[in-house]
Amino acid sequence: MKLMKQQAGFTLIEMLIVLLIISMLILITIPNVTKHFATIDEKGCAAYISMVQGQVEAYRVDFMEYPTLDDLIAKGYLKEQGTTCPNKEAIIITSNGEVQLANQSSASKGNGQ
Repeated sequence: MKLMKQQAGFTLIEMLIVLLIISMLILITIPNVTKHFATIDEKGCAAYISMVQGQVEAYRVDFMEYPTLDDLIAKGYLKEQGTTCPNKEAIIITSNGEVQLANQSSASKGNGQ
């Protein structure tokens, strides 16, 4: 009768336990990662609005009037793609030169402001 050689390796149970632990870690981290990306988009949009506000003020100093987005693009203060935040939300310039998201202006009109 032949003797069986001892072979080192993982059993099926050990592999299943490792896969279970890895899947639990993935389930914990994915919601945190998506929440982190949403925060990055919000901060990026706020920073972009601040930058456009600076360009509006620079235009006002140069031409003594508040610009529209088209004026900023035509005079080279913004690029043609500069009418939206990095997360693709549209921005507008109000009549008093304030830069804000387009959906915020419609919400403030609906509230009587």
